[in-house]
Amino acid sequence: MDDTAKLILLTTTHRVAPGLLSWPAWEALRGAARVLAADPAHPQLPALRQAGVVVELVEQGSAPALARLLTESVPAVWLGSPDGDPGLTDALARLAVEEAGKVPEIEILPGSYDLPGARLLDLVSVMDRLRSPGGCPWDAEQTHASLVKYLVEEAFELVEAIEEGDRETLREELGDVLLQVFFHSRIAEEHAEDPFTIDDVAGDIVEKLMYRHPHVFGDVEATGTAQVEANWEQLKAAEKQRESVLDGVPAGLPALAYAAKLVSRVRRAGFDAVPDEPYALPAELTSETVGALLLAVVQRAHDAGVDVDAALRAAARSYRNAVRTAEGLDTD
Repeated sequence: MDDTAKLILLTTTHRVAPGLLSWPAWEALRGAARVLAADPAHPQLPALRQAGVVVELVEQGSAPALARLLTESVPAVWLGSPDGDPGLTDALARLAVEEAGKVPEIEILPGSYDLPGARLLDLVSVMDRLRSPGGCPWDAEQTHASLVKYLVEEAFELVEAIEEGDRETLREELGDVLLQVFFHSRIAEEHAEDPFTIDDVAGDIVEKLMYRHPHVFGDVEATGTAQVEANWEQLKAAEKQRESVLDGVPAGLPALAYAAKLVSRVRRAGFDAVPDEPYALPAELTSETVGALLLAVVQRAHDAGVDVDAALRAAARSYRNAVRTAEGLDTD
């Protein structure tokens, strides 16, 4: 067998722009006696043609048939299909074993790589397919308002996974929350008067993060977490043109989380014109006295560095487990 005969399997990713190939890939393509491909709609074909690379289209066929065809076509470069040519590498390996010494040298050459975050492009494509004509009727009918309950549910399920230390569920729930962001962004594209895309959303948060981290992206000095938080709040106040230290705290938060956020804002601002609630059990429990007592607990918990919302959830889970144990039931 001719030692110069070689089959190069060139792999590429559809998640980068066509033509953005590695230098070894371009050298292999330009120096190849033959360049073969099976997909006439391969995203790289226009770029290769523009670069003067002639690509021969062959029949895809079954994996064993394609393996046989490629090994008989050397020297050649095979432009891997976007679907990864399922079964091809296994068929080539089987052929190499069955016909040892007769199969040419095979080299796998990565022509382009997925960058970190590349799979987010797949999510954009999937979401677009679901919302477009011929997609999913349910997805196509959703609005920002109709999805609110799912956003809230997914957020709380993520919190539960974090607090329970369940990493498998954590990964899944992060995906569910991420889906909500992409879903809302896809809906926003269709707005008749003020459309925006997921790229606009991502661009805005990138700009915001860079603006609010001048100690990282600018020349501001920050010696510790406390100073970072103080700078953050100062920049937010200037950015939002807020009048009150409490402006921007969403009133739709669950009651305990809302109280904790208010206290956090007041403490960060060093605002002391309103005294804390007295920390004592009232003589009579009414809606007013219970509310004041809970606020007092939130205020002291903040000063002690305790996440009062997480603390109550943990206590509630312990209470739930105690009740189930008393019932003779499993607490998992």
